[in-house]
Amino acid sequence: MTDTLSTPSDLAATDRATDRAPFDRAAIDRAAFGREWEEWHRAHETARADEHGFLAVTGLHWLEEAPQRFAGTPGDWTTGERGPVVELADGEILELDGVVLAGRHEFGPLAERTGVVLRSGDLAIELGRRGGRDILRPRDPAHPFRARYTGTPTYLPNPRWLATGRFVPFAEPREVTVGAAVEGLQHVYEAPGELEFELRGETFRLTAFNGTAPGSLLVLFTDATSGLTTYAANRSLSVDAPAEDGTVVLDFNRAVNLPCAYTDFATCPLPPAGNRLPVGIEAGEKTPLERQAA
Repeated sequence: MTDTLSTPSDLAATDRATDRAPFDRAAIDRAAFGREWEEWHRAHETARADEHGFLAVTGLHWLEEAPQRFAGTPGDWTTGERGPVVELADGEILELDGVVLAGRHEFGPLAERTGVVLRSGDLAIELGRRGGRDILRPRDPAHPFRARYTGTPTYLPNPRWLATGRFVPFAEPREVTVGAAVEGLQHVYEAPGELEFELRGETFRLTAFNGTAPGSLLVLFTDATSGLTTYAANRSLSVDAPAEDGTVVLDFNRAVNLPCAYTDFATCPLPPAGNRLPVGIEAGEKTPLERQAA
């Protein structure tokens, strides 16, 4: 993700040019700050509620060597050293990248955290690999959970939760093993370094993973609000690529929930050891209403 706020980024750039302390929050136009955050979060919610997004997931199925058939999903499914295989009965079809599949189809070995999306009518079926195992995850636009979704509560955006910091690279990127929302599952991510930043007079460090955009970073963390006002397991923050001198801006107003905050059918990673902040980050998304009710 490359979602960052232009105003503080510009201010941070000015700070670097004039060798000043971190940007002056008092100089930020709070009305413009709030409007830009509202636009960003509205777009984020729209993407989250996409007809084939995580709110539409109806199940999480772990493929085995023995054939399995899953309700509402065509075919008998197996997996092994040669990857997932589906055996479609007469009259059953699946579509992959516009190509209609029939009979037996071998997908080949899937790399970790990759997959393909199959279509069966309005149903999108994710076939992927998570934690060293192949999974099948159907997504139905008509899923009642998606229909009931009314949005995610948040803290009000506040410039006090902007932090300037620096990227501290490791001598070599490290493979970091973390737990998952699914018990017994582990993920391995590459961490290029840490983010060191100051917030409310204290200095902290968080291990950062590679983000989706080139050079960008992703931080998984918990804090003193976790399990109280924010989701207990994790929160996620995207950070733009560091400047040439390593400077970064962390906008905790844009801390968001991962899919596991909404559905038990997610395999989200947990934060690495050391990424629990001892202070309460009263910013970003709160626990979804559905989880609060649970």
